[in-house]
Amino acid sequence: MSHFFELLVTRRSIRKYLSTPIEEEKIQMLTHAALMSPASKRSNPWEFIMVQNSDMLEKLSESRIHATHPLKGAPLGIVIIADTNKSDIWIEDASISATIIQMQAHDLGLGSCWLQIYNRQKDETTSAEEYVRGLLNIPSHYAVLNIISIGYPDEQKKPFEMDKLAIDKIHMESFQ
Repeated sequence: MSHFFELLVTRRSIRKYLSTPIEEEKIQMLTHAALMSPASKRSNPWEFIMVQNSDMLEKLSESRIHATHPLKGAPLGIVIIADTNKSDIWIEDASISATIIQMQAHDLGLGSCWLQIYNRQKDETTSAEEYVRGLLNIPSHYAVLNIISIGYPDEQKKPFEMDKLAIDKIHMESFQ
């Protein structure tokens, strides 16, 4: 089995983290991986806000009811934003970078979880995006896609079971 395939099989969403800080060299590897993410026409609309301050992580954990709770105990949150003036497909570009960050985190022995912000609500009157934008002083021409919580896992999850993959979702040559 290739190393990359093994990462795919074993990476799972982790929502509970140890309080152990993440080493600076691992954070640097995460940032470098993010910056190497592909983007349409190399427009690189994505940008990343690295949050380690526990008070701010707690505030960010209130971005949505229940859904962003993993940030409360995480030593790192990466807020993925995109300059909407740079690309009309910023969602795709930012999503690719988020996936690369999660795969790099897993390769470094860290757990992660994608916490959706874009097109979600904090409450009846405030969008999650408006809330995060206000907390982090993000300019209005930037969209907030998601936050990736990252830390050393404090829970174990089983790898994907190959015999339970939805093989019926693969079509050869046509939909059939």
